[in-house]
Formats: sequence, C-alpha cells, structure tokens
Amino acid sequence: MNYEIKQQDKFKYIEEGNGATLMLLHGLFGALSNFKDLIEYFRQHYKVVVPMLPLLEMDILHTSVGGLAKYVHKFIEARNYNDVHLLGNSLGGHIGLVHTLKHPERIKSLILTGSSGLFENGMGDSYPKRGDYEYIKKKTELTFYDPKTATKELVDEVFAITNNRMKAIKIIALAKSAIRNNLGQELNQIKQPTLLIWGNNDIITPPFVAQEFHKLITNSELHFIDHCGHAPMMEVPNEFNAILHQFLKKMSEPATIS
Repeated sequence: MNYEIKQQDKFKYIEEGNGATLMLLHGLFGALSNFKDLIEYFRQHYKVVVPMLPLLEMDILHTSVGGLAKYVHKFIEARNYNDVHLLGNSLGGHIGLVHTLKHPERIKSLILTGSSGLFENGMGDSYPKRGDYEYIKKKTELTFYDPKTATKELVDEVFAITNNRMKAIKIIALAKSAIRNNLGQELNQIKQPTLLIWGNNDIITPPFVAQEFHKLITNSELHFIDHCGHAPMMEVPNEFNAILHQFLKKMSEPATIS
C-alpha cells in the first residue's frame, strides 16, 4: 500500500489512523517497507506516525545518534504529539532511548526491538571495495533468521546506499556513533513502561543484549521470538503485532488503586 507522505516545515512523515500515537523509528538501512505489516495492522487501532529520518541527508557533523534524537524531539514538538508510544528497531531504538532520556515528558511507553545502545555487530567500521554486491547481499541476509526474507528489492536498496561514497561515509559515521554512545550507565533513568521484543536468532544484537536491557530498564518486559533475527516486525509480523497490541492495551487501561 502507498501512504501519503505529509510535510510540515522540514519534516516528512506519514500519519495513518486515529487514536493514541504510535511512532515508529527505523534503523540504519530502514525504510517504510520495514513497517508495512505493522502499519497496516495498527492503523485500525492507533494513529501510526513514521517520521522520515534524515539518516543520509544531515551534514556530517550532525550525522550521529544524538543529532537524530534532536531531530525526533523537534518533530514531536512541531506536531505537538503527547503520550507517544515510541517504537524503534535497531538504530531507531537507540534514537528513541536517547530522546526519552533527554525528553521523557511526551513519551508514554517505549518499545525496543533489536535496539543498539549497549552492543551490536553492525556492517563493520568500513566497507570493502564499493560495488561488491555479493558482500552486501550476505550482510543483508544476516539480518534475518531466514535469508530469503532479504528480497532482491531489499538487497538492491542497501547496495544503492553503500555504493554511494557520501552515503557510505555517513553510514559508517552513524555506526561509529552508535558504538560510542553506550547507554549502560543511563538506562536505569528510564521510567516509562518498556516492551522488549527480540528475535532469539538475532546475531546483530544477540539475545544477551535484550536480557541486559531488561535488567537495566526497571519497568520492562521481555519477549523472545524463535526462528527470528534482527527485525521481528518484518520476519514474524503476526507474532510481533500480537505481543505489541497486548502491551499497548495494558497501557490504555486505567490504573487500579490498591
């Protein structure tokens, strides 16, 4: 399905459905297509918002996790969203964490899946000679438990990014920024209810990373999905959506007085 790309000032985004705000932040090689099944399901119940993160459009000085978290903050302020359920995959989770630590007031809950912020095996600090399609194909396949999930269309998207010199430099800058920006000492400051959905076969942010997030974020719950890699919302969308919907329903229930 094609979604209308809306624009307000410098911000491009999609906004589908009505109700409480569910905002989605994609990862380093992410795109709208990553969230297709999630958007289609949740637009029937929530206002689903996906900002187009300018991962490869920012100047090199601001191409960092912190720079992108500032962008998300300005976007939320410009659109005046409140009580946001903020979901991030991979680098998107990391951006969501940094934003929530700095500006918790508009965030109602956090949902992290394959998030960086503690440890990740990325594409590496450098690329081999540009134009190595097979290398990029293998690296893209490692994102998933089932390599067939890495369609030719997806591999072509990643190859086009890495084959552009300036884009490749920015990807490396973001990957290095994510490694430097370790949040281990700060995660106990997050008070929002946090849902962790992790692939049991994630080799980029392995299961022990999820367990560490669970330990450090006090108000968190952790769900593992078998036969699933780094992007559960793409690889096992039905199971992912069921876990997420149950969590969001709990968030909307009135608090009980004991």
